[in-house]
Amino acid sequence: MAQKKKEQATVLWQQEIAPGIYDCRIKTSLAQDAAPGQFVALYPRDKSTLLPRPISICEVNKEEGSLRLVYRVAGKGTGEFSAYREGDEIAVLGVLGNGFPLDKAKEGQTAFLMGGGIGVPPILELARQLNCEKKIIVGYRDENCFLQSDFEKNGQVFIATEDGSVGTRGNVMDAIRENGLKADVIYACGPMPMLRAIKQYALEADIPAYISLEERMACGVGACLGCVCRTKDVDAHSHVNNARICTDGPVFEAREVEI
Repeated sequence: MAQKKKEQATVLWQQEIAPGIYDCRIKTSLAQDAAPGQFVALYPRDKSTLLPRPISICEVNKEEGSLRLVYRVAGKGTGEFSAYREGDEIAVLGVLGNGFPLDKAKEGQTAFLMGGGIGVPPILELARQLNCEKKIIVGYRDENCFLQSDFEKNGQVFIATEDGSVGTRGNVMDAIRENGLKADVIYACGPMPMLRAIKQYALEADIPAYISLEERMACGVGACLGCVCRTKDVDAHSHVNNARICTDGPVFEAREVEI
């Protein structure tokens, strides 16, 4: 794994693509080492915010040397980021975490790529890199289905919305049932209730599921133990049945974690 480093990145462009959802591309050497499912930590200029904000990687462009970050404004730090424009600089630490294992989906197999809410963006780079049949199942609150056109270039897309305005009314599991979908392996990122349902489905269907856990993080590098989850095995670092989501994850095989 490449050494983590902190550097100044440059904003190439940014726009709001749905209410409170921002699409930002930054120029950074970290793009050379980034993989699907990993994340970076962005540092606000306002020192009163103290901690960096972890933001998942939506897309990687190694040729351009850039990362695409799609995030939701959730507080002071991300609110500051949303005001950045082309040419602005931002301190970034990366690349962080362990991403999705691409080798688990073989050519000729079918993979579910499942995202919900702000867990949707990390699925895009995964869809771009997986070499198998892809069924992309994404869930939104309403008709603001950000990144839909990007997904349609990379696989067969099924949408679920809570209000029924687009696709299946309900969640991603409802979309699977309504469309009679089957897969050999699952990759997913989203809120915990969604991941619990996916884990249960994967266990019942006896197929592997690789889930990316969303969690509030402090340091982002495994030192503070502020983002742990219960695990089946004992962690070598803490010597208990815990894993650090920021360094051991955020992606885990669903059977490894208690959620």
